[in-house]
Amino acid sequence: MANRFAVLLAAGQGTRMKSKLYKVLHPVCGKPMVEHVADQVLQLDMDKIVTVVGHGAEQVQACLKGKTDFVLQEEQLGTGHAVLQAEPILGKEDGTTLVVCGDTPLLQAQTLKALFEEHEQKKAKVTILTANASDPTGYGRVIRNKAGLVEKIVEHKDATLEERNVREINTGVYCFDNRALFGALKQVSNDNAQGEYYLPDVVSILKSQGEIVVAYHTESMEETLGVNDRVQLAEAERIMRKRINEGHMKNGVTIIDPQQTYIDADVVVGQDTVIYPGTKLSGKTIIGEGCKIGPNSDIMDCIVGNGTEIRQSVAENSEIGAHVQVGPYAHIRPESLIADDARIGNFVEVKKSTVGKGSKASHLTYIGDAEVGAGVNLGCGTITVNYDGKHKFKTIIEDGAFIGCNSNLVAPVTIGKNAYVAAGSTITDDVPGEALSIARARQVNKENYANKLKHKQ
Repeated sequence: MANRFAVLLAAGQGTRMKSKLYKVLHPVCGKPMVEHVADQVLQLDMDKIVTVVGHGAEQVQACLKGKTDFVLQEEQLGTGHAVLQAEPILGKEDGTTLVVCGDTPLLQAQTLKALFEEHEQKKAKVTILTANASDPTGYGRVIRNKAGLVEKIVEHKDATLEERNVREINTGVYCFDNRALFGALKQVSNDNAQGEYYLPDVVSILKSQGEIVVAYHTESMEETLGVNDRVQLAEAERIMRKRINEGHMKNGVTIIDPQQTYIDADVVVGQDTVIYPGTKLSGKTIIGEGCKIGPNSDIMDCIVGNGTEIRQSVAENSEIGAHVQVGPYAHIRPESLIADDARIGNFVEVKKSTVGKGSKASHLTYIGDAEVGAGVNLGCGTITVNYDGKHKFKTIIEDGAFIGCNSNLVAPVTIGKNAYVAAGSTITDDVPGEALSIARARQVNKENYANKLKHKQ
């Protein structure tokens, strides 16, 4: 197999997006468009990948760090000029070079692999990935001769009326003989409506030299969708979300309503998990087997163990063990660890805390900056008072402790093993293990006081 290289075009600003965020960095299903493209290309066992950056160069480089080399296109003078910037890295190499745009997030590795194979099998100097568009407006047209061979590619703005009626479009994805590519790029002119150096002109140049030019046609027009505005961005999101959801269902996940379930590209979900409508799984989330997630749950960058149920709740950047019950209406904030068999009930908030195995906070509780041991019961209305206005302090609740309802644990404080805190207490000092702590005013009943109040009124 010949050496394989790739050039990713990611220099454009994308003015039609009307955004401060550079076009290729707009996310689709939780990942920037250009990263989707790079990840698909990386599956092809490439010898070298070069990304052409321009607008937002630093942000694009940060996004793709460790995945590609980079070259800078200081002035955006067209796609041909962009590819030419990779010459210092690739210009002297022998092999096949894939050129792909960073705003085509729906492209899949198997399509690119087939393009490579067609190019190498036909011993072509250039192979164009084409598709048929129901509305080809804005796309370059693939013009064939009577024998069906590719003659040229004409940009929409430069096409005649007859050429604009052609529905076979250039997707902007090519395989080139590497040396032929850089040789022809130096002959490309900017004598066109845009005054730019078009990469497709390389096709005409190589054709005029008698070289073999091939078109590989894909049946999936939607896979080649380029994103240039927010409407196309939403369409790409819809298509990819459908693809992701169907992939999970084929792998044994039940999704009750795929049209109302939002799963990012890098999320992993185990078999026999059921996902209910309105649920969003994002970032690097990993869901175990046999879980029930949702309805209306939002889980970001979390690891969730087998058999856990999360209903109508939010969890972020945390680890939730196996057979845990969360919700409804719970909030697990970043850097929390909920151990196996725990219960985080309705209107419970956990922040940067550990909740031990089998411990329960069933309702209306705040656990912040705390270490809660195993088998602890936190009564309704319990609060770890962790903030004095300037600093955060830790609460430690050891195994088997029982915290009565409506208790305030003013940190820093430790509740010992198997200790009891009476309901309504405000605890400011450590409680020894096995002790009962009562920290509330003594109850006083004033007989017949109600009648006195009535007479006064």
